[in-house]
Amino acid sequence: MDTSRASWRNTTHNWAGEVDFDHLASIRQYPAAFAPGGVRHLILEVVAYAADEAESNDGGRCTVTLHPDGSVSVADDGRGTDTRLDAHGQVVKKPIMASKDLRFFDHPDAQLLPDDHPRRGMSVVAALSEWLVHTNRRRSGAWTQRYEYGVPVTDLAPITDDGTTGTIVHFRPAEPVHAASTLTRGELLGCATSWRHLSVEVDDRRAG
Repeated sequence: MDTSRASWRNTTHNWAGEVDFDHLASIRQYPAAFAPGGVRHLILEVVAYAADEAESNDGGRCTVTLHPDGSVSVADDGRGTDTRLDAHGQVVKKPIMASKDLRFFDHPDAQLLPDDHPRRGMSVVAALSEWLVHTNRRRSGAWTQRYEYGVPVTDLAPITDDGTTGTIVHFRPAEPVHAASTLTRGELLGCATSWRHLSVEVDDRRAG
């Protein structure tokens, strides 16, 4: 049986490679097109994945935290990002951060997010962030990994399993899309009502 990554079935992302450098570069070239309205759109791109998970599990929760340093974290209680073992027994995570979401990117009829702009995928968030830390907890193990402008700068680092599952995406938007100061808690909560299977909380820790 062929267990190479190139043989794996692709549904949402292409498992054959972890990073699509050309894809990330094309996003960074046009920040206004891929993050209309700034950081709000990036947050909605992340929450959309939590909403997908909630819909497939008959409900779920996530917390959006606005941090004092201008970064944002989105934590959900889903099953965690999918991982597989390659032909050499090495853990491979679904390349959601640094490759195209095949369902939405480049599709003229892509799903609209609550801001009425097209959904493009998590790679938009990673590419347009100075840094992004992806923390993943699954029943098979837990790890974290850091990206800078969409490119992984660390390997998967194992973390202590606390008995929970879910994903945390913590990112600091790059300067061209850094509009967090204009973002309000009420605005985010209003957007969140579009996802009826997902309960969203907003924790605004910014000064004032």
